[in-house]
Amino acid sequence: MQLLSTDAVSREQRLAYWTDLICNVYVQLGCDPVRGERPAGAFEGSIQRHSLPSLDVSVVRSGAQSVLRTPGHIARSTDDYFLVGIQTAGRGVVRQDGRDALLAVGDFALYDSTRPYRLLFDDDFEQIVLKLPGERLRSELRDTQALTATTVSGREGAGHLLISMIRTLREDIDTLQPASALAVANGVLNILVAGLQTLPAARAPGLSQLANFHLARIKRRIEEQLADPSLSVGSLATELGLSPSQIHRVFKAEPLTPAQYIWERRLEACSRDLLTPQLAGRTVAEIAFGRGFSDAAHFSRAFRERFGCSPREWRLQSQGATSADAPS
Repeated sequence: MQLLSTDAVSREQRLAYWTDLICNVYVQLGCDPVRGERPAGAFEGSIQRHSLPSLDVSVVRSGAQSVLRTPGHIARSTDDYFLVGIQTAGRGVVRQDGRDALLAVGDFALYDSTRPYRLLFDDDFEQIVLKLPGERLRSELRDTQALTATTVSGREGAGHLLISMIRTLREDIDTLQPASALAVANGVLNILVAGLQTLPAARAPGLSQLANFHLARIKRRIEEQLADPSLSVGSLATELGLSPSQIHRVFKAEPLTPAQYIWERRLEACSRDLLTPQLAGRTVAEIAFGRGFSDAAHFSRAFRERFGCSPREWRLQSQGATSADAPS
């Protein structure tokens, strides 16, 4: 856990220091205080930050402000993250893609660092902010651009479950073992996806019963054969008595193509294996090959794109090890 606060600097330096803090913790941003009755130099803010595998959880407390991510900020960085602002005190507005999400206590909204956005807070506030790699959410949801800056209520359904889970997580996050932390991070993502899927823009036409049956069969067979490097749409079609075009059709409502889904499931399996104590003696390459990858360098690039760090860094950071403790 990191605790960062404007109390670390003099009053006249606080706003500049705060802007540096939010840029370091989130993405490149600009920040201006919203002027009220407070005297100049009275700006205050703090960030309590926790890291889980492929998910950062932070608690932001601060005064009234306007936070802006501009095309210039985007051009100067390669950040690709989704952020979720969960309002826990005060009010907020998330503005992106031509929409405004008004956040009361308990509400949350999604925003994407690859496009401009503005966050507005008209008074003191507190938010829990989730930050996850862009590809992680895009692998779970279609048309994410249609889901940004849209209020999801935290008072019912999946939104309520997410708020409850995050509040419980705040109390226990620093005691989690690596494998448990990964499971919790995946659980948070699943509930977040469930909440976003309740939005009107996320509702895709449903599949027929027969298509759902075939989709379940295909996914089950993929899980059974992840270790086989020859696994492909063609091999699945032959084994299941389907044509490749039928397989592509039943995946049409999914966020990933069949080939992308196989790739995604292999990466997810490797992420779990890297945190499994019983596999600590295996090298990163051995774990990758054991899940069907045939090129270690290609695997490392795909893993970094998916999880925001290399497989080796994932293993070391999550286990609190030194470079001498883990095989390369």
